[in-house]
Amino acid sequence: MCGIAGIVSRKGQLEQAQLKRMTDAIAHRGPDGEGAWINFSGNAALGHRRLAIIDLSESGRQPMFYANGRFSITFNGEIYNYLELRDDLEKRGFKFKSTSDTEVLLALFAEKGEKCLAELDGMFAFAIWDEQEQSLFAARDRFGEKPFYYAIYDNTFYFASEMKALWAAGVPRAVSNRMLYNYLTAGNMYNPHDLSQTFYEGIFKLKAAHYFFISPQELKIEQTCYWNLDYKTVKQNISDDEAAEEFRFLFNESVKRRLRSDVPVGSSLSGGLDSSLVVCTIDRLNAEKPVRQATFSARFPGFAKDEGKYMQAVIERTNAESHFVYPDDFGLVENLEKLFHHQEEPFGSASIYAQFCVMQLAKENNVTVLLDGQGADELLAGYHPYFEDYFRDLAVRDKKTWRQEQQAFYDTYGAKINGDGFNLKETVRRFLPAVLKDKARSVRHRLQKTNGSGFLDSGFQQEFSDFSFSFPPRPDNLPESLYRSTTGGSLEELLRYADRNSMAHSREVRLPFLYHRLAEFLFSLPSNFKIRNATTKYIMREAFKDILPAEIVNRTDKIGYEPPQKSWLANPRIVQMVDEAASLLSEASILNKDAQRFISRREAKTSIFNSYNWKMLMAANLFKR
Repeated sequence: MCGIAGIVSRKGQLEQAQLKRMTDAIAHRGPDGEGAWINFSGNAALGHRRLAIIDLSESGRQPMFYANGRFSITFNGEIYNYLELRDDLEKRGFKFKSTSDTEVLLALFAEKGEKCLAELDGMFAFAIWDEQEQSLFAARDRFGEKPFYYAIYDNTFYFASEMKALWAAGVPRAVSNRMLYNYLTAGNMYNPHDLSQTFYEGIFKLKAAHYFFISPQELKIEQTCYWNLDYKTVKQNISDDEAAEEFRFLFNESVKRRLRSDVPVGSSLSGGLDSSLVVCTIDRLNAEKPVRQATFSARFPGFAKDEGKYMQAVIERTNAESHFVYPDDFGLVENLEKLFHHQEEPFGSASIYAQFCVMQLAKENNVTVLLDGQGADELLAGYHPYFEDYFRDLAVRDKKTWRQEQQAFYDTYGAKINGDGFNLKETVRRFLPAVLKDKARSVRHRLQKTNGSGFLDSGFQQEFSDFSFSFPPRPDNLPESLYRSTTGGSLEELLRYADRNSMAHSREVRLPFLYHRLAEFLFSLPSNFKIRNATTKYIMREAFKDILPAEIVNRTDKIGYEPPQKSWLANPRIVQMVDEAASLLSEASILNKDAQRFISRREAKTSIFNSYNWKMLMAANLFKR
């Protein structure tokens, strides 16, 4: 895990000082070393900040070179199957000077070019300069775990792990008002029609599962997709036992590979099903327990959604060495600007601060690598709105099962279809929001065009109302909905939070559920393997019920690291920060004067004003240097 940066210039004469400014800006991503290289022609430069995870010797430092200097690489991430790939390459005559995964990747590219991507199990963002062809190859992992940003400015191509490195090189920092408009009016964190777009003009992302070539002669980007999920081809005849067996095999393989490290490895434990399974699987694989497993968690004592009791059940089952941190509103006040500095773009809620604190806790305990359960919700229908997608599909093709599943849903979540005991309040709270989601988006889209919020400056509203994003209608089946969640931007948004929070503290996060073979297998299963009898992630619970605590297996709620955000936003200093943010946005002619008076003074009244206050805090930080 590292930080990468580089430049390709039509003008040539690249300078070491400019490259160093870029790598210095992301030094937190790699405190264990730095490297820089400029080719003889002066038209290509690669920079690197190293967080040493595999092969801690100088042999693993980057930029790294291969084939008598023809290929040069700067690489961020991990290739988990590098040992298997290395064995295959050695059998074909390749010789290696290090024990690093970087050298394996470079040799594989030298042999197969862009086709090497199909063989990689990993999280990665890397760039390889080919001196013979005078071209740069760049690629990003299948799910978008590792970041890759780029810009073309003044006849020069720049890339880096974080945008702050581009700004350090001289790329302008100009907020995209189109993205800002959609964020303030609808809370959109990304453009569903162009996932390469960021909150800054002229700065783009290399999309997940994409690559491109670029040369100094033609500074043009054409991203090519190299992998995708198939949600239409389903194994209709697979049995529960067969599915559970395959799930166990693939998940265990994924965890084993993600435990490969030359530095200490631990786990992030939230108390939910996913992170609990990671911890329990490591415990099972670590049967002789030569090293006691360390877990890191955020707690919110006294808050209704604190998950301490579930964490404790896992800790007792595995005898893990547990570590806890207790984020609060005072810490949020102290760290909010630092948090935004690392995230660079708006983030959804204060839960991101809780994750930030967990990573800091791992650093304080000298654990460099953390495994986490992220990705399971999108692959296995972990969020409650997925029930609607499942029901809509069943209503068309299987009425009998549809009635049975709806009854199970109402029974489980406190409502009944028949009799006088129909719990309307609970049904509305848990089910209706998903049903009305499309209609709400449609109304919100119309309000965007007419300043229905009433808070935007009239000139800003008029200029950008025609650029509001229209999201496609909600799918009428579960597989397509899961596909959209996994590849459509929402998962990548969560991965961005995890990458920035971990790297802010020079930690590495590894995600066993985001193993592409496991994802492909789960997408091949019929929907009733994901939702059955009002139970989400059905096949996962069945496959691993023997190693998970019963209270975890039987959980029906979904929380995650959810802090008491409403009370936090009532902190007097945060109220003051909201006022300052509203004033800044008003002076910039983004919000009108009434918005500052109307919103900021009602911060603790309702959840909707909490939402607006949070958006103002995020939007104002876009303009701070």
